Amino acid sequence: MKIFRPIRTASRFGAALFAFALVGTLAGCGGGGNDDGDNARGLTARATLIDTSGRSVGNAFFLQNAPSDPVTIRVQVAGLTPGPHGMHLHEVGRADPNANPPFATAGAHFNPGNKKHGIGKGDGPHAGDLPSLNIGTDPEAVFELTTNRVTLFGGANSLFDSDGSALIIHANSDDQRTDPDGGSGARLICGVVTRD
Repeated sequence: MKIFRPIRTASRFGAALFAFALVGTLAGCGGGGNDDGDNARGLTARATLIDTSGRSVGNAFFLQNAPSDPVTIRVQVAGLTPGPHGMHLHEVGRADPNANPPFATAGAHFNPGNKKHGIGKGDGPHAGDLPSLNIGTDPEAVFELTTNRVTLFGGANSLFDSDGSALIIHANSDDQRTDPDGGSGARLICGVVTRD
């Protein structure tokens, strides 16, 4: 897994998103199910990120060119306090800010392999464990990472299993040790992962 690489501020996001979309177009990306035809082209997905008041605060974009390739995740988010925030893929594609606590409907971390939490742990990590995103002083930021622990195609680690998946950003940093969530605290932002 590649650690988050900040791509600067929102002023660069338009160009970055265009390049991301262009890669998908050139790769023949498209939606659809997990039939054999998908293996001939890449897949893309997205999540609209909302806060606990239900307000849209950003987007996440997902790209996987082939089943054996890693998934690239690009996150654009605004409104977070400066500093590190844990971020994970969760096991259920439901983002209800009115749940108690907010976004509890997304379930636990995406973990089809029944691992322990924490990148770099011998008995981990969860498939949905991601590095913390570190917010600077910019009001809006864009980050990119890759992971080979999940897939947009079919199989046990597919983000499109029977109940879907969600991306959640937490209040605190993830210590990458403490099971089950790295001590990352409250769920501040959530988005359901959907196919393009």
